Amino acid sequence: MSNRIIFHIDVNSAYLSWEAVYRLQHGAKIDLREIPSIVGGDSKKRHGIVLAKSIPAKKYNILTGETVYSALQKCPNLVIVPPNFERYLIASNALIELLREYSSKIQRYSIDEAFLDYTDGDKPWQEAAYEIKERVKNELGFTVNIGIGPNKLLAKMASDFKKPDMIHTLFKDEIKDKMWPLPVEELFMVGSRTKVKLNKRGIFTIGDLANLDRDYIYSWLKKPGLLIWEYANGIDNSKVRSKPLPVKSVGNSTTTSFDVDNRKEAHMILLALSEKVSMRMRSIDQYAYVVSVGIKNTDFISYSKQMKLDVPTDCTNTIYETAKKLFDELWQGEPLRQLSVSLSDLLDNNFYQLSFFEKDNRKEKLFDKTVDKIRNKFGQESVFRSCFLHSGINPLIGGVIMEEEYPMMSSKI
Repeated sequence: MSNRIIFHIDVNSAYLSWEAVYRLQHGAKIDLREIPSIVGGDSKKRHGIVLAKSIPAKKYNILTGETVYSALQKCPNLVIVPPNFERYLIASNALIELLREYSSKIQRYSIDEAFLDYTDGDKPWQEAAYEIKERVKNELGFTVNIGIGPNKLLAKMASDFKKPDMIHTLFKDEIKDKMWPLPVEELFMVGSRTKVKLNKRGIFTIGDLANLDRDYIYSWLKKPGLLIWEYANGIDNSKVRSKPLPVKSVGNSTTTSFDVDNRKEAHMILLALSEKVSMRMRSIDQYAYVVSVGIKNTDFISYSKQMKLDVPTDCTNTIYETAKKLFDELWQGEPLRQLSVSLSDLLDNNFYQLSFFEKDNRKEKLFDKTVDKIRNKFGQESVFRSCFLHSGINPLIGGVIMEEEYPMMSSKI
């Protein structure tokens, strides 16, 4: 596997770039990428964090993940635009379609990142990488960094070198000069806690970690330590997976714009979340055995509880009734800011066997499928339950891009 040629394609400031391109295509006179600007949530709805920032915004030391309020303190003239995930998914899909012209082996790593196996490519890899970069810029309107290496780990590390609109390589003979001098926290899988542990033992660079004795790191940090030691030495044999891993769980959560302090409001939010998560289950033709509910109070303390069903389900009402029961057992009456509903222990519906004790819920299944069909054709807001009228609760609450389809950093590349 040492002769592989792997590309990692990473969109530069993805959300902000896609937002800028869309606005320019629709008559905007100012390019968001050329002024201090961010894509961020509404602080009034408690989603007020910076999701993406322009290069001029970086000069004000604005950081991804900080609050919009904090960013405004640093730059009062900051332009803030709300996120539009449907728009970003369209742009992401356009990128993937372009990449398919160069290889059938493409792994969509997140909404703005992809791996491409170019080992058997038709052109020299240098020519192909440059062509991809320029085509994305000229045809799609945004820029990417492309990292190239013999495996996914090194390709990803390379794409994080100087930005934007750049191509970098990181092959085995370049590790010592290009990767080892970097701070250890820049290594994939080394988070803030691991950084502190390593620093306490005098390990400050990736090279320091790479040159530790293998048995020593294993005796100290066990398997996670061995994994980051291998990464520090450029070792990674994972394949570029064209097909996503099987979905293990499906969930939705929402942070409310107000403190939820009564059972009726909480139940309605759980209903909205249950509708979302059950619709996603039906879209992937799976049933769930386990229903879980999570809550976070205004002191940011989180609790969760789960229940295993006797019969697996994808039925909205069954999921909602179970979630409601779990919530009533879990909640202590304190004000809440976040609720979630998730499903796990999944199985394909073609392996599903009816139980003699299961109630006849054919009408509910028909109702769910009919509602799904209407929403898929006319939009999520085209039909909703009458109980949401005048309730102050948004029935579309908890809508997010499929986390399982486009996972963020996983434990293994």
